[in-house]
Parts: sequence; C-alpha cells; structure tokens
Amino acid sequence: MKQKTEQEAYLTLAALCAQAEHCQWEMLEKMRRWELSDDAQARVMERLTKERYVDDERYARAFVKDKVRYNKWGRRKVEQALWQKHIDEDIRQQVLDEVDDEEYLSVLRPLLKQKRRSTKADSDYELNQKLMRFALGRGFTYDIIRQCIDVEEET
Repeated sequence: MKQKTEQEAYLTLAALCAQAEHCQWEMLEKMRRWELSDDAQARVMERLTKERYVDDERYARAFVKDKVRYNKWGRRKVEQALWQKHIDEDIRQQVLDEVDDEEYLSVLRPLLKQKRRSTKADSDYELNQKLMRFALGRGFTYDIIRQCIDVEEET
C-alpha cells in the first residue's frame, strides 16, 4: 500500500469521518496500514479529535442504536463488538445502560415470534431450548429471553 504523508492521511480520514461515524481505533488502524510514524499518527488523531471528526462516545451511541434496532442484536453482542473496536469501558457501559430493557424486548419479541414459526421441534421444551440458543447467539441476556419466551407460552 502506498505511504501517505501526514497531511494526506488527515484529509483522507477527515473525509471518511465526514461521511460516517468512526472510532479512534479504526482511524489508527488505517494509519498503521499506511505506515505513518507513531508521532504523526498521534498528531493526526489529536487534530481529528479536536475538530470533532472522531468522538468515541458519539460513535458508540450511533453503533449501539444501529445494532439494536436494525441488526437486532442484544446487549452482550453489542458490548463484545464495542470491545473489539477498543471503545473505553466507561463509554461502553454508559451507552449500553442508556438502552432500556423495553427496547431490547421490543426487538426480541418479533424476532422470537418469527423464529418460532420456522423452527421444528418435537416438544415445547425442545422448541424453547432452540429459541433460547437462537436469542443467546444474538447476544440477548437470559432474563430478557426468559421474559419473551414466557409471554409467548401464555398466548
């Protein structure tokens, strides 16, 4: 890959951040691939942060909202993805705590309802186990899954 100057890196990353939210770690990874020196990376990151192109808290909020609403992910899976993006623990917890259980329930209920129709099982117990595994794989917590499955059984 072609090496970039500090100014080229800044302009490229600023343009990228103007189009969509990105976290600091993603920007640093790009600069590492461009073989930018460590001190140049630090200066570019400082400038991007100062000019508010990069803000990990804003990024985390947008990320959580998108993953819960559109990808139908649960708290655990979102938390893992934020960890992989090297988002600070305090920011992760704060942003995840802002999402209330009702939102997770409103995402999980239709998901389980749809999965229930397409899942074959010999007994209700087996069906519930399959639904439980499915929801756990999506990153939902056991207590929220239990609430949804209990409601499904009553109807």
